[in-house]
Amino acid sequence: MICADARLLLHAYIDDELDVAQSAAMASHVRDCTACATRVREHERLRHVLAQPELYRHAPAALREHWTPRHESVPPATIPRPRRAPIAWAAAAGFAGALLLATPLYYATQPLNAAGDALVDDAVSSHLRALQPQHLMDVVSTDQHTVKPWFDGKLDFSPRVVDLAGAGFPLVGGRLDALEGRSVAALVYRRQRHIISVYEWPATTADANAAQRESRQHGYTVLRWIDDGMHYVAVSDVDPAALRTFVQDLRRGSGSSDAR
Repeated sequence: MICADARLLLHAYIDDELDVAQSAAMASHVRDCTACATRVREHERLRHVLAQPELYRHAPAALREHWTPRHESVPPATIPRPRRAPIAWAAAAGFAGALLLATPLYYATQPLNAAGDALVDDAVSSHLRALQPQHLMDVVSTDQHTVKPWFDGKLDFSPRVVDLAGAGFPLVGGRLDALEGRSVAALVYRRQRHIISVYEWPATTADANAAQRESRQHGYTVLRWIDDGMHYVAVSDVDPAALRTFVQDLRRGSGSSDAR
């Protein structure tokens, strides 16, 4: 673990909200890092000081009365329903008819896009869940030879783990996750203060390959492709150009060889 990771997990560590692996990694780092150990002690001291009972003050009665909501019964207002003109009924009927005719045609012409969008939805949702406290990483390490063996016995495949620290995208850990109803490996990389999640799982056809596709949703960029029979999906809020560079380096395995 590096100091940047420790700062990210500091508050959860102090509040005892980390899982066993993360707590052990934090404890080991704090034991060996004087700066992070000092930071932990300062936060613990501040929390202790703020918890002192003499700091507690009762609100004045006038203030409490002012902010206490009053529940007064108010009879519901009767809103007269406007009468629809005949032309409005005709327009509504025409719209409904057009909708009935257009909907089957739309779904008949968009099956592939719908399937792809479902994967994008799932990947972005998973990435957002992972950003919540205690969900980002099951194994915390910048060492590819620690992250890759951690998946042994937990998945029915061995994920490809590449060290991209030399390219400016350090590996920081990994976790088990699920996309489209199956277990996948999720590797976590960092670009400055941005988190990049990379999901991996086997393709249906062993020798499958697919061109890279890019989507955007809720401010996140999603890149997905298939290489050597493995699905890959990368999700991040980092600049799209930076994410494309990251994926290019990942596919080439630059920075360091894959830990296989």
